[in-house]
Amino acid sequence: MQAYIRKVYYYETDRMGITHHSNYIRWMEEARLDFLNQIGCNYDEMEMKGVISPVVSVNCRYKRKTTYSDVISINVRIKEFDGITLKFGYRMVNTKDDMVVCIAESEHCFVDSDFKLMNLKKDSPDYYQKIQSAAVGNN
Repeated sequence: MQAYIRKVYYYETDRMGITHHSNYIRWMEEARLDFLNQIGCNYDEMEMKGVISPVVSVNCRYKRKTTYSDVISINVRIKEFDGITLKFGYRMVNTKDDMVVCIAESEHCFVDSDFKLMNLKKDSPDYYQKIQSAAVGNN
């Protein structure tokens, strides 16, 4: 998969000029949606078809600071997928020096529009197959 590229904006920094930690989670979401688009799972379409994937947990390990105008390359991969839960891994690198700035994970489940738990293999086999293929292809 192609990495998601994200520039650090001034408003994302704090008084010290360092990117506020909460922004990394926003970037994870942007990168995750881009990844899903790349594998043919447009999230807008998924929601319209009644497949919702809320975040269950997030874990970030901040390695180095980023500052205004840094360009961050975010690689996303599927770490685990069983049709009910999906775990993504993220590796964020500052493109100016190729240094890792953050390693992260997010875990998701699948629910329908009534927030009832779904098993994609049974309830949405087309999305199951696309995600399963991507999981096999990037591990």
